[in-house]
Amino acid sequence: MRTPLILDFDGSAGAVPGAVRLALGDWQEAVRFGCGWRTLRGLRELFAARLPATHGTALLGSGDFHHVSLLLIERCAARAPLEVVVFDNHPDNMRFPFGVHCGSWVRAATRLPHVAHVHVVGITSADVGPAQSWQNRLLPLYAGRLTYWCIGADTRWARCLGLGRAVRRFGDAASLLQALAGALRGGPLYVSIDKDVLDPAVVRTNWDQGVLREAELLDALRAFGGRIVGSDITGEVSAYRYRTPWKRWLSALDAQPAVDPAELAAWQARQQALNARLLAALG
Repeated sequence: MRTPLILDFDGSAGAVPGAVRLALGDWQEAVRFGCGWRTLRGLRELFAARLPATHGTALLGSGDFHHVSLLLIERCAARAPLEVVVFDNHPDNMRFPFGVHCGSWVRAATRLPHVAHVHVVGITSADVGPAQSWQNRLLPLYAGRLTYWCIGADTRWARCLGLGRAVRRFGDAASLLQALAGALRGGPLYVSIDKDVLDPAVVRTNWDQGVLREAELLDALRAFGGRIVGSDITGEVSAYRYRTPWKRWLSALDAQPAVDPAELAAWQARQQALNARLLAALG
C-alpha cells in the first residue's frame, strides 16, 4: 500500500500506521467550510513546498474540508489525464459567491484541463431535488464534463431541462454501481470519498447521509483495480466553532447536525476503523 498522507487540519483522522502527517491546524479557521481563492492559492503553494512528490491516499479530516480535494486532483491530473469519481451524498456543485467551499468545488474540478469527466456518485440529498435545483451549476452538466449519480432523489427537473443523461437516477445502489462501471472510460481514476455517502448505520458524520453500505463501497473500489492513481478520504467528525461571523452564519444555514461531545470519541473510533479498510481497498 502506498504511504498515506494526513492533511491534519482538525486532528480527527487519528493515528494511521506509516502515514506522513502535515500539521495544518493554523489553517483550520481560514479553510474549513469555505475560503477565498487567494487562501486556496496559499494552500496550493504550501503543498508544492511541503508535500512529497508521490503519496498514497490523503485523509482530509472533516467533510468541511472536501474542497481541498481540488488541489490534490489538480496535482494528480498534472501527471496524466484522468477521470474523477467522487463518492458523496451531495453534488458539491452548488453556487457559492465567496470563493470555493465544500459544497461547490466540483465545478472547479470539471474545469481542470486534464480532467476528462467528474462523476459524483451516491447522491440522495435534497440538493438535487426540485426546490434546490436552481443552486446547481448547470454548465458542467450541459457540457458533458459532470454526471450526477443519484439514488431515489427527485430529479425530474433535470429531465425537463434536457439533462437526463447528466443527472441519472436509480432505485438502489446496486443498479447505480453497475451502470457506473459501464460508463467509466477505462483510463486512470482519481477517487474522492466523503463518508457522508454511507448509511448512518455504517458510520456517523456531521452532514446528512446517504444509503451506501460499506460492502457496496468497498466492492466498487476493488472493481477499479489498478486504475486508481490518486485518492482522498473525508467525512471525519470533529467539533469546531468558527471565529469568522460569515462562516458561523452559513454553517447554520446548512443546518449541520450538532455533534454530541459524549459520543464524539466513539464516532471517531468507528471512522478510523473504516478508514483502515478503505485504505486497503484503495491500495
